[in-house]
Amino acid sequence: MQGAKIGQFAITIEGRQAIVTEGETIAGALLRLGERHFRTTARQHRPRSYFCGMGICFDCLVEVDGALVQACQTRVRPGMQVSTSTNLQTKFP
Repeated sequence: MQGAKIGQFAITIEGRQAIVTEGETIAGALLRLGERHFRTTARQHRPRSYFCGMGICFDCLVEVDGALVQACQTRVRPGMQVSTSTNLQTKFP
């Protein structure tokens, strides 16, 4: 894997490979990589992102390998597929 150092590995975010650091959360990786909006609200389609950082608000929901997770509470794993543009209205109103 080109560009990775010890303790780093690749994940896929929106179809693009990204190098992340072992132990960081998905939210930390997304913010470090310049992603500012993780999802939109169901009714008014307003952008949502990292907010509380402790798993209370659910604003940082993303889809990982087909399951919804809180980005602020989920650590990166090698090879994971992260989607921030998933239509969450049908899965999480």
